[in-house]
Amino acid sequence: MSNIRTAFQNGKAFIPFITCGDPDLETTKKVVKAAAENGADLIELGIPFSDPTAEGPVIQGANIRALASGTTTDKIFGMVAELRKEVSVPLVFMTYANVVFSYDPERFMAKCCENNVGGVILPDLPFEEREEFSAVAAQYGVDLIPLIAPTSADRIAMIAKEASGFIYIVSSLGVTGVRSEISTDIGKIVDVIRSVTDVPCAVGFGISKPEQAEKMAGLSDGAIVGSAIIRILEQYGTEAAPHVGEYVRSMKEAVMRAR
Repeated sequence: MSNIRTAFQNGKAFIPFITCGDPDLETTKKVVKAAAENGADLIELGIPFSDPTAEGPVIQGANIRALASGTTTDKIFGMVAELRKEVSVPLVFMTYANVVFSYDPERFMAKCCENNVGGVILPDLPFEEREEFSAVAAQYGVDLIPLIAPTSADRIAMIAKEASGFIYIVSSLGVTGVRSEISTDIGKIVDVIRSVTDVPCAVGFGISKPEQAEKMAGLSDGAIVGSAIIRILEQYGTEAAPHVGEYVRSMKEAVMRAR
């Protein structure tokens, strides 16, 4: 359907998450380009929402700053259109069902298709209610990317069978944020996924250090990092791009060491 799977064709993938509009969209553009230039295989772009229930305090803060700067979904689509003149790396949006619903799902997916955004992640969308979005997403060649959590248990195979693009494995219970240790049996989850589908899977939530990224990529097809990148943006603001680029390079090198 989309170009997402190309991110996993050359070994383990590193996937950074960036909240659009934090601190402003011009900075987001620079940060996305820096991430792409330094080895990001796929980039998650967060569309800010006033009630981001899956996010910890770091990314909540990014949402607040982005909304305060006047960031809107339309402006984000405009930014992506400009980015696509220079950046070819696969892109996906991560946001909430209300954002897509209020924009109009068909209009949203059509805009994704127009701007070569290959997938959408909606962490608050229950698997049983995905049809409202997945049908229109498929119509426009956009993958509705599922999340599989440690609590998914006997639902893992059911969710994985329906997956396209890639599968987002949530490493830990709770909200996003940096964790010192990830104790979930990721290997067991991956084994179930691979018994029913060849769709790639990547691990997110809690990864911040190269050794964590290497370990999680070794168990799956890639590692996803959000809060650690948002902290760099919070620290450096409009000057964050080179610092994010340096961080992405170190994390990409780590996942490439994974076996």
